[in-house]
Amino acid sequence: MLINKLEGIGWVAYEALNRIVKAHPEHEFYFLFDRKPDPRCIFAENVRPVVLHPQARHPFLYIIYFEFAVKRALRKIKPDCYLSTDAYLSLRSNVKQIAVFHDINFEHFPQDFPKLALWHYKKFFPKYAEKADKIITVSEFSKQDIVDNYHVNSEKINVVYNGANEGFKPLDETEKILIRNDYTNGYQYFMFVGSLHPRKNLARLFPAFDMFKEKTKSDMKLLVVGEKRWWTEPIRNAFETMKHKDDVVFVGHLQMNELNKVTAAAFASVYVSYFEGFGIPIIEAYRCDVPVITSNVTSMPEVAGDAALLVDPFSIESIADAMEKVLDENVRKSLIEKGRIRKNDFSWDKTAEGWWDVIVKS
Repeated sequence: MLINKLEGIGWVAYEALNRIVKAHPEHEFYFLFDRKPDPRCIFAENVRPVVLHPQARHPFLYIIYFEFAVKRALRKIKPDCYLSTDAYLSLRSNVKQIAVFHDINFEHFPQDFPKLALWHYKKFFPKYAEKADKIITVSEFSKQDIVDNYHVNSEKINVVYNGANEGFKPLDETEKILIRNDYTNGYQYFMFVGSLHPRKNLARLFPAFDMFKEKTKSDMKLLVVGEKRWWTEPIRNAFETMKHKDDVVFVGHLQMNELNKVTAAAFASVYVSYFEGFGIPIIEAYRCDVPVITSNVTSMPEVAGDAALLVDPFSIESIADAMEKVLDENVRKSLIEKGRIRKNDFSWDKTAEGWWDVIVKS
């Protein structure tokens, strides 16, 4: 685990485990890694890091790692339970196991995944769901999705919401101007943040932004935060055919302290995925007093509550209309006020407490 490379699932594990081990010094925790860990991930003196081999960076290596290396380590350590923060379990181990399922989007949009990765997910994740003594998931939507697809007992699934980093907070106007000067030559901007994966819906966000620009003649920019690991042909085509592609700014992966600032300086956050198990950027924007446009499908209405503009992620017009609507100052003020209330339902402290409650009851 390298902190500078963490994205969604990695940050959830980092934030929750950091709090759990510090809150419970009376317990000893073994952290299993497949490479030398970042020292910042060894949160306290009661953490024992264990490096296992081989490095699990390929579907076939996942099988060797979890069914042999992890099984062997669990037999040696004899823990009270094994917590997997990304749902991968050791099917051959008899130790009690808790799986954290963030979502099973591959069951709904298999075309978005490489064939070998898809084979592994579809073959093993139903087995992990069945094997787990307890499942933690991040929304009521994801809970029902797991029940519907894998037919596991709903009583063993516990919903524990994610939080958002405490560094996400509002900036004053002077600070916002400095950030905009650094990233968009002083222009206001809509912001997207996330891995540039097909389900993040950039293939529709780009033409929606084009449509918004044509209709409003606004000088607004679109700031895209995330690495192009999944820069597929449809996403590339959507971008290359934009009339206003010069108004799209790609900044790649940002460190957390910089992401905090870029979020707080945004005119609005546009998070219009067509599938999410949770959607942490929604809460990050709320914490920064930034209006949110998000999707009306899967978990996003559950997380957003009444504090965001909800759109049909499959409709370019719907996304563009919301971008135009948020130009209205009254709409912006209303969304910001509701976001300030909604953000209080989510924190990493609550996430850690929820995970720990499941652990002690397993």
